[in-house]
Amino acid sequence: MPEEQSIDRQEQITQTIVDGGRLSAKAGLWLLQDANLLDLGAWAQQVRERKHPERIATFVIDRNINYTNVCINRCRFCAFYRSPDDPEAYLLTDDEIFEKIDQTLALGGTQILLQGGLHPKLTLAYYEALFRNIKARYTLHLHALSPPEIVHLSEVSSLPVAAVLRRLQEAGLDSIPGGGAEILADRVRERISPAKIGTEAWIGVMREAHRLGIPSSATMMFGSLETDAELIAHLLRIRELQDETDGFTAFIPWSYQPGNTDLQGETATGVEYLRVLAVSRILLDNVPNIQASWVTQGPKMGQVALFFGANDMGSTMLEENVVKAAGVVHRLDPEEIMGLIREAGFVPAQRNATYSILKRFD
Repeated sequence: MPEEQSIDRQEQITQTIVDGGRLSAKAGLWLLQDANLLDLGAWAQQVRERKHPERIATFVIDRNINYTNVCINRCRFCAFYRSPDDPEAYLLTDDEIFEKIDQTLALGGTQILLQGGLHPKLTLAYYEALFRNIKARYTLHLHALSPPEIVHLSEVSSLPVAAVLRRLQEAGLDSIPGGGAEILADRVRERISPAKIGTEAWIGVMREAHRLGIPSSATMMFGSLETDAELIAHLLRIRELQDETDGFTAFIPWSYQPGNTDLQGETATGVEYLRVLAVSRILLDNVPNIQASWVTQGPKMGQVALFFGANDMGSTMLEENVVKAAGVVHRLDPEEIMGLIREAGFVPAQRNATYSILKRFD
């Protein structure tokens, strides 16, 4: 692009951001590929500050309980799954899950994230009983079962997705994590996870959940085999569905971790992560919260993310097994997260699953 056209494009995009306008896919691609990194961060911060004028950064105390690693999908980018007959395969008992919840609540936790592989022997009735038992024992938010798990239950129970969601909701499901999105481009999905649900199925689960009043997060795993245009298209699919349902509470972009996977390859650099994060904040003008992915990028990069559009540091992750299986391990307790937030010049605030502030730490 000639220099004059590039300058004109930058001025036009800058003015659109200042005015609170909506950017196109073409503008998003220019931001991702050509914008100056520091300019990009500054523009993302303008959007962040418009949505969150108070200088706070939030976090949630919870635990990611991966109840099973048995999965029939065998995604090429995943190092966590095991076949049913693998000696390392497991399925947690209810008592083991309860013990993990007890530990979480003792540390001030307010929710659990419950998700796992697509276990061929687990029925809808299993999840209904588990959810009811959890809710009978505890007062907490149940953030559980990503869209691939929901579709799997729809198939094994021969029920529509909406019926599965209604039954899970009645049993105690409060919200749905955005896992399984990877890149919402079927060309990529067919190469990295050929047995997993396609783009329209993922969107369909989220649409039905939002219609039932079940909020969800949305995610994006980038850096595998997608093109820049496919990455931007993913963001716009999230934006389009949010226009329709207003059910997404947050967006979390995280970088592919190749260790111990069949797909292999390289992980994104810190600079690439910050570019994707900032573009996500700018393009997703209707999603209220953007979460930093310190679990994949490390604590210091999570801190830097607060200057590239992120307003949330996510979970303390008292337990995490999927990224760990790829050889990446980062741990932070609440005090460490609050320290990172303070060092960055923000006020830490503990939130709940729906981003209501529970306590500020001024």
